[in-house]
Amino acid sequence: MSKETSLKIGIVGSGSWATAMVKMLTDNTQPKNVLWWVRKEEDRDYIVSFKHNPSYLSAVEIKVAPHNIYIDAKDVIQASDIIVLNTPAAYLKDALKDVCEADFKGKIVVSAIKGIIPDENQAVGDYLVEKYNISLQDIVVIAGPCHAEEVAQEKLSYLTFGCNNLELATKVATFFASHYIKTVISPDTMGIEYGAVLKNIYALAGGMCHGLGYGDNFQAVLVSNALREMDYFVNALSPRARDIKASAYLGDLLVTAYSQFSRNRTFGNMIGKGYTVQSAQLEMNMVAEGYYASGCIQSIIQKHNLDMPICNMVYQVLYNHKSATREVAELAKIFI
Repeated sequence: MSKETSLKIGIVGSGSWATAMVKMLTDNTQPKNVLWWVRKEEDRDYIVSFKHNPSYLSAVEIKVAPHNIYIDAKDVIQASDIIVLNTPAAYLKDALKDVCEADFKGKIVVSAIKGIIPDENQAVGDYLVEKYNISLQDIVVIAGPCHAEEVAQEKLSYLTFGCNNLELATKVATFFASHYIKTVISPDTMGIEYGAVLKNIYALAGGMCHGLGYGDNFQAVLVSNALREMDYFVNALSPRARDIKASAYLGDLLVTAYSQFSRNRTFGNMIGKGYTVQSAQLEMNMVAEGYYASGCIQSIIQKHNLDMPICNMVYQVLYNHKSATREVAELAKIFI
């Protein structure tokens, strides 16, 4: 499918992943057609003046036209044909606080968010359908495996675009595909969304184990058990034919569990070394989605009476302040 170069694409979010997507889009389409919502006015002013994001991926040159950089998300959404939501899940409602159902009417909505909406305990797609009456046919979900830092370096990376409407997923994918971004199309919107949430929790578990001194042999067993647990969860909530070994599931799990760029693994490593949740959050300047996801997923686990020992272990350590040493040791007894 040829790319429609006249379409306006708006990005809502200004963290590292959003900045990486700005780079992908402006490298692959006319920069004048890319709009960007930046949360902090001082960051917007800096980007306009110096063409770099002062807070994230500061080496990336920002090619977005100054008049297309906004501090009001509503302005970006109203002016765009395709809207890419790219905030931490916990902050999406605040970012969209002034946005109404009419603002999304007739738009293609893309979620690059790898988390669960707190309070509602909903995947982003479900939240958008219920809150803004957006059709699932008009929602595209983006999954990895893809770290923002490697996109900034133009290292070969893969993105999966999931949608009930495969033609729409293919259309959106053309705006991101380049010599360093390869795209995959999938009909498994819900599976991709939940897989992206769960892999962050499993990366936290891997980080905890590393911080506690467990080696690569144990990490491999943890990840293989995590993949089975992920498969069990997504099939319980969305039964359909899927290959859990595909890059959107296994690939994203592996890179998040092992990469030096994984903030969830880093966060878990700090917990394993004895940091409190609060002190670990203060030391990191980026959001570890897995922390918020752990609390939300736990509610879903309880609602559906699911057997999820790794997710349960992470929740007990993070939210009930149980000993990571003891909880991981108990988990190791049931691994296969």
